[in-house]
Amino acid sequence: MAFENLSDKLNNAFKKLKNKGKLTEADVKEAMREVRLALLEADVNFKVAKEFTNKVTERAIGADVMESLTPAQMVIKIVNEELVNLMGAQDARLEYASKPPTVIMLCGLQGAGKTTHAAKLGKYLKAQNHRPMLVACDIYRPAAIEQLKVVGAKAEVPVFEMGTENPVRIAKEAIRHARDYGNDIVILDTAGRLHIDEALMKELQDIKAEVHPDEILLTIDAMTGQDAVNVAKTFNELLDITGVILTKLDGDTRGGAALSVKAVTGKPIKFSGTGEKLEDLEMFHPDRMASRILGMGDVLTLIEEAEQKLDQKKAEELAEKMLKNKMDFNDMLDQLDQVRNMGPIKGILSKLPGLGNKVDDLDINERVLDWNKAIILSMTPAEREHPGLLNPSRKRRIAAGSGRPVEEVNRLIKQLEQTQKMMRQFTSKGKKGKQLRKMLSNSGNMGGMPPMGGGFPGM
Repeated sequence: MAFENLSDKLNNAFKKLKNKGKLTEADVKEAMREVRLALLEADVNFKVAKEFTNKVTERAIGADVMESLTPAQMVIKIVNEELVNLMGAQDARLEYASKPPTVIMLCGLQGAGKTTHAAKLGKYLKAQNHRPMLVACDIYRPAAIEQLKVVGAKAEVPVFEMGTENPVRIAKEAIRHARDYGNDIVILDTAGRLHIDEALMKELQDIKAEVHPDEILLTIDAMTGQDAVNVAKTFNELLDITGVILTKLDGDTRGGAALSVKAVTGKPIKFSGTGEKLEDLEMFHPDRMASRILGMGDVLTLIEEAEQKLDQKKAEELAEKMLKNKMDFNDMLDQLDQVRNMGPIKGILSKLPGLGNKVDDLDINERVLDWNKAIILSMTPAEREHPGLLNPSRKRRIAAGSGRPVEEVNRLIKQLEQTQKMMRQFTSKGKKGKQLRKMLSNSGNMGGMPPMGGGFPGM
């Protein structure tokens, strides 16, 4: 996961501070030396790392911290605030044209995921009730136009193309087409190169001069670390970009680009790519990213993802069945599908407070969800609805049908029984029962998060 090593090293530095009842200036400076080294190892720009730790040190050796009853917590609070400032004090939103269509020009080097993220952005904006259109301005890379058509179809966003016509003319005609057909946003997928060259930049400057885009978003690969920041700096100097889309932030990246790009270019990160699926695009929130880096979780993003990816009606129905203690394997199957729709389990857990930088230490096998689903699908409709029918011979048949051992079938049955038992205890008369009824009946207000019955199904 992104920032994993940085999170570990920062928490080790803070742990030493927490072990001291009272901090001295020397303690703070030693901790900041470790923080600076951690930032440099994460591929953060040297000047950015130095300025960051100098600011934290200056604030941390003040009287408010040194005389505090919990000085270590005050230092962590300052680090969190400075991380937010480093990545942008406020969320950076897209600027829309006063008169449609809004023109968004995507640029970047080859391999940064520009074409895929054009479709991701189109899908994201469509979910916001816009009518985006993708435009194939990359006439050089083999199959670039076809790739945009494929991802555009998956995102259910129309694609405008004119073959190998001049990209400037394509962009101009696309905007005219958008006005005629009611598309309020035009996303230009421009050409990239393996490196920055004069021909590339001249073409991009010509497109900018002709169509006057409202947004120029640079797509950069977080996996390239400091090189990504250097690319951003050059593109900004030549095009005056308005923001950045940081891709592959879900990978094994050190995170330096996310922490450096705003400070080096002065331009904010507006979106981050967090996976391979077209829906894996998030608006970038500096405060939430700072919380993730410090292992504090990111519950708000988790809830937003739940709102987008989970079926709220099913979650409410399940809550009602749990209240009546009528949960069966059909409900568990729905739970498995709901959790799977939210992406990898480690990605979900990493957003929970206290687990952010410890997820990789947990013994989690992502395939367990699929195995449990196979077990349930090997049951008859009657068996799913009435688990009491599952005698030894039926269990052996289910195990054979799912390709899993009988022990796993028994384990899944036991998990359902434990959930039912817990529900019986909590929904009985009394204060706890009333609290649980209120919590479950409001489950839809938490973004449709399905009640997990004591944890992720089958984990």
